[in-house]
Amino acid sequence: MDSTKQVMDSAKPAITTKPPSLIGGACIVACICVGAGMLGLPAAGAGVWTIGALMALVFTMIIMTTSGCLLLEVLKDYPYRSSFSSITKDLLGKEVNFFNNLMIYFVGGILLYAYITSSGLILNEYFGIAPQLASILFVFIFSGLVWHSTKMVDRISIVLMLFMIISFSFGTVGLWFNVNLSTLLDTAHLKFEYAQYVWVFFPIALTAFGYHHSVSTLRDYYREERLAQKAIIGGTIIALFTYTVWLMSIYGNLPRVSFGPIIAEGGNIDTLLISLKAVLAEETLSNVISAFSAAAILSSFIGVGLGVFDFLADLFQFDATSKGRTKTWAVTFIPPLIFSLLFPFGFLAAIGYAASAAAIWACIVPALLARKSRLQVTSHNFEDNEEGHKKSKPYQVPGGELVLVGVFIYGVVIIVINILVMFEALPVFEGV
Repeated sequence: MDSTKQVMDSAKPAITTKPPSLIGGACIVACICVGAGMLGLPAAGAGVWTIGALMALVFTMIIMTTSGCLLLEVLKDYPYRSSFSSITKDLLGKEVNFFNNLMIYFVGGILLYAYITSSGLILNEYFGIAPQLASILFVFIFSGLVWHSTKMVDRISIVLMLFMIISFSFGTVGLWFNVNLSTLLDTAHLKFEYAQYVWVFFPIALTAFGYHHSVSTLRDYYREERLAQKAIIGGTIIALFTYTVWLMSIYGNLPRVSFGPIIAEGGNIDTLLISLKAVLAEETLSNVISAFSAAAILSSFIGVGLGVFDFLADLFQFDATSKGRTKTWAVTFIPPLIFSLLFPFGFLAAIGYAASAAAIWACIVPALLARKSRLQVTSHNFEDNEEGHKKSKPYQVPGGELVLVGVFIYGVVIIVINILVMFEALPVFEGV
């Protein structure tokens, strides 16, 4: 949920012989995926550590890439500018569409809650401002960018993205020079029993590849499903590479034992940064990582905030006047701020709840949509064949029913994992 749709709509060319750049589309998908959520990956994967976490990320990337392509397959039978909501309503009905939209809003709201809470803790650590006051200041200052205009968010996002690229590159290169191989592979604690902690990492991994609300925009942008598919695959590969570099940089510098206090604090970003600072000799490097983390949170906050803002403006039919935008601003930012002030229970917990809702609209619903769409197309093709007409082969994700079942089951498993964690029925890593 970010400003991607507005950016791409404004950049959408008239019909030409040359399609838009695949590199550009891939970077857009990667930017949607990579955000503040990646800051929660190290703490979430501390139990299973480097190899296990990377294997889980690769598997999740494949599933989430496939589910996005399933949405492309469904969209091929609809006119351009058809939205995720419109195809869900048409194929699965109003009730399912309402529930799906509710889950999309829930993910946006819970992510805003997580970013507001984390920003307050970081500002408290570096400026000594009380966390609650810091969260309030953060919301009222930076949500004003969303209230002002989409163009303002786009401009600020470009600046933040450039800053994040520079600080991430400098920071990870610096961390790589300090990587200890035995720490990275955790040779002191090579025990098979740690494999049991991989389950609780999957929900966090799922949120790291959430771009599905923009699939319809990509299809409109390229006007061809196969090109959009290439952009999606390229974007998720870039995101996977970024996460791999980030996790190896952290796990190569911060011993597994150091994650006990971080997890005890709910995986909050400020605790991770404090622990990193303790093991890094170079203060400059520590400051760069902190600056990258702050920029990632701010970028994600305004991006997700704009997506929720536009969603609620359309839902409540608020107009674009100052009064209308103020109403939309209030219903977008005030509820997550209030919850942040009352229940600052931790970054990882918030991302975990978001994963359950995201599993519905990023895995379960796309699989159901594709199945319904294929049944309808099969029926139509039979009628056409009876009349002797031939059709060109339309875009379809390979793998048949097995792929649909796999994506659907993955979404269900994510929800079950979160329920089991909630009832303490799954082992959760709390420190060596």
